[in-house]
Amino acid sequence: MNRLAVLGFILITFGIGFFKASQYPASAGFQVSSKSPASNSDVHFQGSFASSSQHIQAHAASVIELKDGRIRAFWFSGSSEGAKDVEIHSAVFDPARGLWGTEQTVATREGTEQSVMRYVSKLGNPVASRAADGTLRLYYVTVSLGGWAGSSITVMSSVDEGETWSPARRLVTSPFLNISTLVKGAPFLYSDGTMGLPVYHEFINKFGEILHFDKTGKLLDKQRLSAGKDHGLQPVLLAKNANEALVLMRHTGDEHRKVISVSTSDGGQQWTKPAKSALSNPDAALSAVTLPDGRILAVLNNQQQRRDALSLMLSADGGSTWKNVYQLEDQGDRQLDEEHYLKTIAGLAKDVAATEVGEYVESVKNAMCTGNDCRFEFSYPCLIQARSGDFHLVYTWNRSFIKHVWFTQAWLEQRLKEIISEKSPGHD
Repeated sequence: MNRLAVLGFILITFGIGFFKASQYPASAGFQVSSKSPASNSDVHFQGSFASSSQHIQAHAASVIELKDGRIRAFWFSGSSEGAKDVEIHSAVFDPARGLWGTEQTVATREGTEQSVMRYVSKLGNPVASRAADGTLRLYYVTVSLGGWAGSSITVMSSVDEGETWSPARRLVTSPFLNISTLVKGAPFLYSDGTMGLPVYHEFINKFGEILHFDKTGKLLDKQRLSAGKDHGLQPVLLAKNANEALVLMRHTGDEHRKVISVSTSDGGQQWTKPAKSALSNPDAALSAVTLPDGRILAVLNNQQQRRDALSLMLSADGGSTWKNVYQLEDQGDRQLDEEHYLKTIAGLAKDVAATEVGEYVESVKNAMCTGNDCRFEFSYPCLIQARSGDFHLVYTWNRSFIKHVWFTQAWLEQRLKEIISEKSPGHD
């Protein structure tokens, strides 16, 4: 009898949620800029570390352009993923100087508890967005009970480009206990100034969704993008125009892992059935942007196992086929003892660190080595194209640092020409 009562409560609660969602007007199509980004003619490619804290883990970065052209990144940092000491950190990159500023804390578990007036056991993925009125919003994951499947989303806002933040507030996104909603993909705007936030669920059934907020941040509606059997999580939306968009999702299945895709041709009113794309995926997050000419640039672990290689991929046909433009990281299939592993880490760090690499090596050793078993990890990318036309990419670097890669449109086009030249007849 108790089981029937619980089941009835769940069905009634979900029914109320779906009824309320059906009462709101449909979205007005996707907001797509009619202006092409400025073009930087310099062929530029630069790597650096956005995070600076040593002997601590860093993961799940996101990035957003500020009004003055600087770039602000967010990530979570602590002794380990899910630990009570995890905080949301941020730093700002100045392209004019080519340097990152001081790493700062923007949210803590204790501060979040005080704001939302409930127990918080851990913090997770932060995602930044800009509302139609110019306000910055930072969405991040909080857990009060259990693991990540017990998550909810908390949001803060800033009117001074992230220097100060409002008290956090907990979003109510699920009709049943408000649990198991997480964020990773970049938010986007609809043409009427309302906002879409890609989210995903992991409790009992795994699936991707889009939350639809009004201009004030109030939840209006949500749409399901996948179901558990479709294995799609962490959606990334790529709008081609007001009506057409492609969503790419992380694959969580056990076999033949490929990025999951869905698409719409009516502004997001209806979505196609989830299907496997041509991109491989080892159950890991990805990121992508739509270029002004309609091409798609993506960053992901383009393999079915492990996160030890990271690729920059390009599609010129709406995501049907992909070309590997550049191998950002490539430590796949390497079996190294600890001595050779640490030498490899030192060499990789030397390419991007502004100081001596000894502390970087020790930080990675603490995070990635268990006895003589040491791993590489390059994961959870976040890619944007700035108003200058330049690209900024951040990602987890061996669970110890957040790496930033800055490259120009000119570098990308030159790289594509080099690929054509390498494949042309007679090339040595």
